[in-house]
Amino acid sequence: MDKEEIDLIEKARTGDTASFETLVKKYQEKIYGLANYVCLGLKSEADDVYQETFISAFKNIAKFKGNSGFGTWLYRIAANNCWMKFRKKKAEKLVSLEDVRGLEDIAHVDDMARKELSESITKALSKLSVDYRLAVTLADIQGLSMEEAAKVLKITVPAFKTRLFRARAALKKGF
Repeated sequence: MDKEEIDLIEKARTGDTASFETLVKKYQEKIYGLANYVCLGLKSEADDVYQETFISAFKNIAKFKGNSGFGTWLYRIAANNCWMKFRKKKAEKLVSLEDVRGLEDIAHVDDMARKELSESITKALSKLSVDYRLAVTLADIQGLSMEEAAKVLKITVPAFKTRLFRARAALKKGF
């Protein structure tokens, strides 16, 4: 965390909503990206997780200890919200390819190719358990380091590496 982020967190702890809004703007794309992939491209589910994450973060910012980065803390809240959403929807099938968003992070790819890629990723991720989906999303889509992703999921780095390896192996099997 840089000094500016630490100052924003301290101000947000005192109820300064403008500081919290600045933090939201800094992390909103990453948190929405995580929610979108883990919720398999269902816009309404991803929107819910996104909103619940920042509402929870605002309510609990006083509990943020700074042992990890603020972004890692937000990822953890989002991951918990994804798990809760998945548990509630476990009986339902979560795949809706009509509602898939494009991949904003991929440059130099036309809209049609982007949509096809997004649909392929969503279809592949839908075959994984939520734990494996989170591992792939955090490491391969969001680009977190093994250490950061393990912190988000509250597991050891070796456990995360094993989970990611198994998730990737399952994805390879499907292709």
